[in-house]
Amino acid sequence: MEDKIKELSQQIEEFKIEGKETLEKFRIQFLGSKNVLKDLFAEIRNVAADKRKEVGQSINSLKTQAQNKFDSLSDSSEEAEEQKSDIDLTLPGEGFKLGSRHPLSLVNEEIIEIFSKIGFNVSEGPEVEDDWHNFTGLNLPDEHPARDMQDTFFIEKDPDWLLRTHTSSVQMRVMEAKELPIRTITPGRVYRNEAISARAHCFFHQVEGIYIDKKVSFADLKQTIEYFAKEMFGEHAKIRLRPSYFPFTEPSAEVDVSCSLCNTKGCNVCKYTGWLEILGCGMIDPNVLKNAGIDPNEYSGFAFGMGIERMAMLKYEVKDLRMWSENDIRFLDQFKATW
Repeated sequence: MEDKIKELSQQIEEFKIEGKETLEKFRIQFLGSKNVLKDLFAEIRNVAADKRKEVGQSINSLKTQAQNKFDSLSDSSEEAEEQKSDIDLTLPGEGFKLGSRHPLSLVNEEIIEIFSKIGFNVSEGPEVEDDWHNFTGLNLPDEHPARDMQDTFFIEKDPDWLLRTHTSSVQMRVMEAKELPIRTITPGRVYRNEAISARAHCFFHQVEGIYIDKKVSFADLKQTIEYFAKEMFGEHAKIRLRPSYFPFTEPSAEVDVSCSLCNTKGCNVCKYTGWLEILGCGMIDPNVLKNAGIDPNEYSGFAFGMGIERMAMLKYEVKDLRMWSENDIRFLDQFKATW
């Protein structure tokens, strides 16, 4: 028995570890569930009674020897693996990519800031709207042909509930509050049941505004739009107004801004006209004021509205409306220089 113990002690001492595989082999042989030391414990019964205690202690010392060697070899093996690693822990870490503001958000905030300088506050309202605030209250009764101009996503019928087709519905709610005078803009997302293309989408964003007070005139409207154009497109920007039609304004106009790329000489961006359409506007129809409970004989006002995507397309010379909502990082990264 003593010879076996000495032999195993020598094997443990001389066992060479050359990697994880041999280390595992050592563990199985000397510390595993079926290790060679168990056979020694089993043979203790064959040892003379007065020698059993001494032999048992020797076997326990042998087990401790194996465990200590395994622990030390495990630590050295881990250190060796770390030294083999290609990672240099002294090098600075790699930076992670930060998010950034979407161009539409930036243009929206720029528009809000421009109008806030002349006293316009911001109003918001629900995207799921009833018929009164989206159509009827804005001078679009059931039989009005202009309803066909807006392909609508209806949610319920009789009574009608729908996804708002313009943020004018928010203006209607603001007018009903009767806190005059009113000077507010209403940015938000709107929905139209249209085929998606480079120039149209089933959802987009608008900023609309109204100013209602005593003796508000068309001259006030023109001055406001001209101020906005110069702030948005530069001090040299010019505007022109073309007669148009909107059910909730009378008279109504489309507004063009001079093309800054060609200085009104004509280019492919402005289709060689020298002008770019930016928004629609007009004096608020007296019927709309009446529907909101405002006396049109005492108060008057103007309204205007623009698409944020349209503004962003003009500002950044993007020709496909769909690109704003595709979330293509390669596309959005181009605008970081402007952020």
